[in-house]
Amino acid sequence: MPVTPPKTACLKTACTRIALAGLALAALAGCSRSGEIDPTGGIVSVRSACPTAAVPVYTGDVTLFNPATSRDASAIDVVANITNLRATCSDGTQLYTEATFDVQARRNDASAARDVTLPYFATVVRGGNAVIAKRVGQVTLRFAAGDYRASASAKAASYVDKDVATLPPEIQQRITQKRKAGDADAALDPFSAPEVKAALQRTSFELLVGFNLTQAQLQYNATR
Repeated sequence: MPVTPPKTACLKTACTRIALAGLALAALAGCSRSGEIDPTGGIVSVRSACPTAAVPVYTGDVTLFNPATSRDASAIDVVANITNLRATCSDGTQLYTEATFDVQARRNDASAARDVTLPYFATVVRGGNAVIAKRVGQVTLRFAAGDYRASASAKAASYVDKDVATLPPEIQQRITQKRKAGDADAALDPFSAPEVKAALQRTSFELLVGFNLTQAQLQYNATR
């Protein structure tokens, strides 16, 4: 199915450079992992520096009405949702995350062939709340005459400098150091330390993708 991706974007700041390329869809990434405790009391795996990819709450589906101002169930025209989220991460000087997803839709009137174009956004977010880049694209679903369902596929991608997405050595050492019963810090959770929390937030990046909803559409998703 045809997809119109946003233009590639490259942003630079004093500490980071992010580039969006070939945007189209989003998925949950398997890059980030929680800590694992080894038999000697050390945390052997903290997380990967790879950005995660996900669909923000309330943005994974969209409902079109006819007429557009109605919110009656009888006026529902098209319903679409993002599904089959997948992501891969390539290591290097820059971390390249590519996320793919499908858009599946159904309509109520299948009497004629019809194209439905839906806008979507792709953003790179740092630390859970700082938007580094955002682009809006479109995905087109083509319904054949007599068909109630249609689907399309696309992908989203992000580049993040590895050095700004990697925990400093002293923070990594603090988290992974071995702890023995009886030690003063044996019962302390290293992740609870303010400096560790700050470092984890500072080096955390996400690629978020969802439908670019109007305020009315977002409110409908949040309150239905």
